Amino acid sequence: MTQHITVNAVNRYLRNLAEQEKAAATIEKYQRDAMSFVGYLAGRRLSRELVQEYKSGLCKKYAPQSVNSMLAAVNGLLEFLGRGDLRVRQLRIQRQLFCKQERELKRSEYERLVKTARAKGNRRLDLILQTLCSTGMRIGELQFLTVQAVRRGRVVIDHKGKIRTVMLPKRLCVQLIGYCKYSEIREGVVFRTRCGRPVNRSNIWAEMKRLCAEAGVSCDKVFPHNLRHLFARTFYNLEKDISRLADVLGHSSINTTRLYILSSGGEHERQLEKMRLIL
Repeated sequence: MTQHITVNAVNRYLRNLAEQEKAAATIEKYQRDAMSFVGYLAGRRLSRELVQEYKSGLCKKYAPQSVNSMLAAVNGLLEFLGRGDLRVRQLRIQRQLFCKQERELKRSEYERLVKTARAKGNRRLDLILQTLCSTGMRIGELQFLTVQAVRRGRVVIDHKGKIRTVMLPKRLCVQLIGYCKYSEIREGVVFRTRCGRPVNRSNIWAEMKRLCAEAGVSCDKVFPHNLRHLFARTFYNLEKDISRLADVLGHSSINTTRLYILSSGGEHERQLEKMRLIL
């Protein structure tokens, strides 16, 4: 029975996650959280008391959602090492009703970002923003957007062992084909670096952050996944079909999809006023 957790044990855990085809970003996060736990243990013998202490410390420093995310990595590590008896319960959180207004990217702000990127002559960033927001694709899925896929009008995505097809709006395809011709991209991935490799998360994130000030949009709202949330809210407001939206986004659980369509508290307040139930 494992009594101490070593860095080697964490590495074996991470390799196991990779064998399960977990996303690279997920593995990186689990590595940070697992190593933070190992650092806290500082070579001490594993015990329920220490794990409980670690959980209590997290609760004092982080929001409940963050605590649960970190505990998921710790519990997974303990289970992998045969110490499932030391797993701790995650915090019970009431289902979130609203998203934070200061973090919600509005359509008008998205449009400003696109127009600013275009005015600066950054056509690649302009089209990355439009692609993510008009299809709901994850940033890591852009590698599947090839010249051939644009010509077909659909992208076949293999994410976490799940394969789904994403339709591309016709107007987007027209713009992407024009971009490929101008950039002399005849085949393979559309959004690439100068070396020909697919752009990665850090490339795009940095470019988006630099765009914020000129577009007049808060940096807190500008990150790739927020474009996916804007797509989800817009799609749901038109269709009101959460099951179909879950399929489009590639979610296994509708509970995950619910988090994507949360409205802001301000919108809820306006709905309450429209009800006119106060005499």
